[in-house]
Formats: sequence, C-alpha cells, structure tokens
Amino acid sequence: MNPYADTLLAIGSGLEPYRKYLARSVHARARELGLNLVLLNNIEPTWQRNYFDEFAVANLFDHEQLRARGREIARRRSVVGLLCWDEPLVQPAADLAAELGVPGLSPEGVRGCRDKHRTRTALTAAGLLQPGFQLTRSLDEARRAADRIGYPVVVKPQALGASMGVVLVGDAMELAAAFDTAAGASAIGDAPFRGTALVEEYAVGPEISIDAAVDQGEYLPMFVARKRTGHEPYFEEIGHTVDAADPLLHDAELIRTLAQAHRVLGVENGITHSEVRLTARGPLIIEVNGRLGGDLIPFLGHIATGVDPGAVLVDIATGRRPTVRPTRNVVAGIRFGYPRQDCRVRSVTVPAHATGLVTAAPMVEPGAELRLPPGGYIARHSFVVCEAATADHCDELLDTAVTLVELDADPLEPIVAGDPFTLPAGLLDADA
Repeated sequence: MNPYADTLLAIGSGLEPYRKYLARSVHARARELGLNLVLLNNIEPTWQRNYFDEFAVANLFDHEQLRARGREIARRRSVVGLLCWDEPLVQPAADLAAELGVPGLSPEGVRGCRDKHRTRTALTAAGLLQPGFQLTRSLDEARRAADRIGYPVVVKPQALGASMGVVLVGDAMELAAAFDTAAGASAIGDAPFRGTALVEEYAVGPEISIDAAVDQGEYLPMFVARKRTGHEPYFEEIGHTVDAADPLLHDAELIRTLAQAHRVLGVENGITHSEVRLTARGPLIIEVNGRLGGDLIPFLGHIATGVDPGAVLVDIATGRRPTVRPTRNVVAGIRFGYPRQDCRVRSVTVPAHATGLVTAAPMVEPGAELRLPPGGYIARHSFVVCEAATADHCDELLDTAVTLVELDADPLEPIVAGDPFTLPAGLLDADA
C-alpha cells in the first residue's frame, strides 16, 4: 500500500455471503489503477481485511457519525471516489460524495430512487407507464386508496428493499393485515418513511431486473435477471436467472423506458438496479435502486456475461468510462433455500459437488431464527448457484442442486399477530 496514493472510500461492506465477490472485484480493479481502498464499516472487519487497506468503524446508521468519519478520512487521504452498495447507506453515502466533490450518484438522484412514492410521482408526471398509487398514513387512507384504485392492490413500505413488507391484497377483507405488515416493516427504515404504506395497482406480468451503469447521462445496461418469487401473497425473492443472450438486453422499448426514467429521476452517473414488470401495456418500472442489485445478481451477471460489476463500479466512482461489453455467453442462476416453517437452525449442509454447480453456501449460523412472512423476511438458510448453456437447463440444474441442501432445525411457534417482524440473525452488517 502506498499511503500517498489516491483513495477509494467504501461505505459499508455488506455481508460476506452477499458481497464478498464484489469486494474481491473492487480490490482487483483498484489495484490495476493504483488506488488504495478504505472501508468505513459498522463493525470490526474480519473477511474484509483481505480486500481493504485501512478500516474505520462507526455506527453508520447514525448519519452524522458516518459523515464525521468520512470527513476525517478525507482530511488524511486524497479521496477520489466513493463506493456504496449497501441499501440503507446509499443516501448518506451520496450526500458525503457530493460534499467531497467526487463522482457518483447525486443526492437528488438517490432520493428519486429510494423514495418509492417520489419515484412513482416523477415517472407518472413524465408520462411513463405507472400503476395507480397513493401514499397512505393510516388504514382509513389505505382503504380509500384501494377502493379508488381497484383490487387487487399491492401494499408496500415507502423505502425498503428486498420486497420486505410487500403484500398482494385481493380484497378489502385482507387490507388491514397488509397495511399493518407494510407499515410495521417500515420501522427498520429511515425515520422519514416510518409508519407509511404505498398502495398500488397490481401490475400483471413477469418481473425482471436490470443492472446498469449510467455514464454522463447515458444508460448502459449490463445484464438482465429473470426473477422467481414465492410465499404468496408476499413477494419473497427465491431465485434469479441471468442469460447473457437475453433478448431483453436489446429490447428497444424497454431500454428507452429505462433510459428516460433515469433522466427523470436525475441519475446522471452511477450504477442502478431497476425492477420492471413486463405487462400487456408495455414495460412498467416497479422501482429503481441507486446501487448494484442484491441477491448475488451481479455475481450471476459476471458468470454469464463476463462483465465485472466491481470493475464497473470502480470506474464509475472515479469518473472513467466503464466497459460493459460481454465476453461470455452462458446462463447462470441462483436458488435460495427457505424453511417450510418458522424454525431455529441447528445446522445447514450444502452440496460440494453437483452437475453445473458453481458454488453453494449456508447463509446463517447455528442458532439463527428463521421466520417466514409476515413474521419475518428473507428467511434464507442457503443458496446454490449453477451455470448452463440454456436457461431451461440451468433451471433443471438448480432444481436438483437445491434438493441436496440439508437443513436441521427445530420448529418455532409463529409470531403473534401485531408483534414486530424479525430479520434473520446477521442479515444486517451490525453488532447484535
């Protein structure tokens, strides 16, 4: 490490199962460019020590602490770029980047993405296809909104990711429980968005996600993921598949819609993860996130296309034109293991070998409590990743690989109605 070299500051590492691959890629690209890497994180580093040159620890959920530590690092080092891929931290990271005068997603751009009501309002005003919607602060408001929009509706928190607290509501009898779920889930989010719920028209059609770079206003798609959901009426994301040859990468209407949406939301530079429903009326943007996708989707994208999302992230963060041209042409997919009921984990064993298996890993430690919606979310005990020449074959390999995962667990009584929902132990990169 050269202590006088230009520095990239990363805000939050995320969890090892979800983000280690990204830290590895970022480290490799930073070394190619002669850059140091400094991590400002919630907890003392463990696995991160292999990828960062210096560490600072602070309560990053206290945004004043985050800014103060970031300023202190910038006084000692020549910070030329700032990285953040951790959803709860993208707004304060963008604020700090603007203060330091380094490239990246602007604070206004992040706000346009993170606040789902703001996103809906802006895209609707711009004439883009959007569902009917209303932000509500009480059950009575939600009832009036749903009656006006017409059932079925989707009720969701205003500013959370990973489909937490999102519920499909078929009729008025189901609305009260759904509002409680969405508004209750919002309690783990930023203070301005707590206690609210967005009521939306349900958009019918398959759901996809697109990870892309935005360079000086130009939208540069990297890869498309086909999403698999489960645990209805909730929207738990149980798997994704990325095909390097997916025709949607060249769908003019889809790419034009996404490019326009990014302009409307004020996204000039950065990396985004957009979720879209392919409806009979055309592509309908569900949300735009001011970060790379989660659920190891960028890892799948790297396997399938050869495009390295960590390298793209570093280039965008330092004002360089990124390379998004594919160098591979295969299909990669992931499937997450969920318990059949709420449980306390004894052990998780994943396969070491299977046809097409790229990697597999447990996602929780013994003793972790896993609770399914509405008492909990993202109750994953493991994942498997497979590679194949076609999407159908990849799905077959994933179906086989996931059956080889062994979960030993004790059942738990369901959460009592009205109790706050829980996240699996270790889901957030913070001390217990």
